[in-house]
Amino acid sequence: MERTVPSATSDEIQLFRTTLYSLLRSTTEIQIRTLEQVHAGMNSLLHPHAKEAYPDVGALIYCSLRLPECIQDVKLIILGQSEEVFSRHGFSSLTEWKQVAARARRRRCYYDGNEILACFIASRSDIEDVIPALTAYQIEWNKINTLLKPVSESVLDHVSQGDITNTAVLVSHLGLSEEDFQRLQSVWGNRFIGNLRKMKAKRCNFRLRLLSGSLNEYRRATQDWWTEIEAAAPDILTRPVYFISSNPHSVPNILSGFAFQNKDILLEYLYQGESPDLLSEWRAIQDRAVSSSPENFLYYLLKKYQQSSQGDRLNMKQLDWEKQLGITRIINQKALDIEVQIIEINRLNSTYFDPRINHHSWDLLRYSDAYILNIDYPLGQAAYTILSKVAEQAGSILGIYVMGKAATLNGIRGDVMIPNVVQDEHSRNTYLFQNVFTASDVSPYLVYGSVLDNQKAISVHGTFLQNASIMDIFYREGYADIEMEAGPYLSSVYEMYRPKRHPIDEIVNLYGMNFDLGILHYASDTPLSKGANLGAGTLSYYGMDSTYATALAILKRILEKERERLKNKRKS
Repeated sequence: MERTVPSATSDEIQLFRTTLYSLLRSTTEIQIRTLEQVHAGMNSLLHPHAKEAYPDVGALIYCSLRLPECIQDVKLIILGQSEEVFSRHGFSSLTEWKQVAARARRRRCYYDGNEILACFIASRSDIEDVIPALTAYQIEWNKINTLLKPVSESVLDHVSQGDITNTAVLVSHLGLSEEDFQRLQSVWGNRFIGNLRKMKAKRCNFRLRLLSGSLNEYRRATQDWWTEIEAAAPDILTRPVYFISSNPHSVPNILSGFAFQNKDILLEYLYQGESPDLLSEWRAIQDRAVSSSPENFLYYLLKKYQQSSQGDRLNMKQLDWEKQLGITRIINQKALDIEVQIIEINRLNSTYFDPRINHHSWDLLRYSDAYILNIDYPLGQAAYTILSKVAEQAGSILGIYVMGKAATLNGIRGDVMIPNVVQDEHSRNTYLFQNVFTASDVSPYLVYGSVLDNQKAISVHGTFLQNASIMDIFYREGYADIEMEAGPYLSSVYEMYRPKRHPIDEIVNLYGMNFDLGILHYASDTPLSKGANLGAGTLSYYGMDSTYATALAILKRILEKERERLKNKRKS
């Protein structure tokens, strides 16, 4: 069939990827500076001012949020798939290093306290995420190094004390707008002056080493991840499964009612006044001055409280509460940094369900033999490897439901997009499928955004690997939903009901499957805004609206489908 879909690869981006993988074939360390020119030549939407002399604050903030804070002191970055891979290459004491994390990217990393950062990768998508971020960070660091050379240490001292005159001098030397300067201050917080001092003192020259790039190592890491699931629930090999790719909080919060059971503790924390904006929002909710969901507010407050020093006590309490309800969390410490929740439907107590899905009688669920397997959504191509492993090992798959962040070209942040066409840049396939969700399934739970169904999505290689010309092609062809996982998931879905490996560069019809398939995306970025929101680390409290709207739609679908299955089972 003749293809009319766009290609997400411009010559400049293809040159970057070709250069990257040719360098990674080396058995020694590579220098990130080797990639700087081809990186700047991509004209990436995430790094539009790479070639300019003054800092691209949007790109710098984006990278700062997606690299561990210790990156300021790192010289060598090591990438590997598992503890075994690291040990095989002489890093057997890796887990004795300090575990570090980025604020806006989930990836297990360890820092030796000196100059080495070791990061676990789950697929080549991690490579195409980490290395462009390191390259962009290095480019921006070295711009600041050059611009700060004529600035005296006393200027930085006075800026740290809040001196307005010296702050103006610093802003002028860096060539920043007042707004960008304040954004950088906000993101770096109390590390702001320290970071500038480090950037002024030396040029950045990252080195990188990929310990193993073989597909087999990714498969072994995935097998290690699955082994822990099987150990926690051996009968998952024979029992039916509903698979969800979402996040570690929305599904258990909706099903366990833990936030509601601890509402008094959470509100006591709120009224202490540490978050005046949240307190104002809660009062507005109580007075019905705003339409915000009180349930979503409590879920967000629970997260904030558990991140505070006084909230640690609720972490173990939550695990115990969930376990009594058949919700078991598994966090793999050896390979993939992808949390799993195994949920036994027959042990759930519907009286604790979120009120928005508790308007049915769920008594039949006590006779269920099915599991819900919820995973923290993986990055890019890892989705294919993981779902393939689940489909290979678990009992019959009753449904596959994918929710996650995406960029939107025709909506605003917080909107929900429901695709029925996905162009996958990994396989170069265009997948056509019947999405079990429509706008009417999500809109009852969504307060602030809009629901756009019958959308066309495109699964790209990486966030940095897009430029304006590619976005223009997407938009003209109607591909307004841009993300990284749907295509790889659909490649695995194809292999679940066809007797061969997924094709390459074809239009693929996925209609007629014997299990549910639903994909929901909530918009977290608007790339056509030219980087105005690239520094955003999360969707904050208001992002809970679209996150929970999609999670509620998925769980309502699963519970109703399971109830219907049990009814039919009784009749037969």
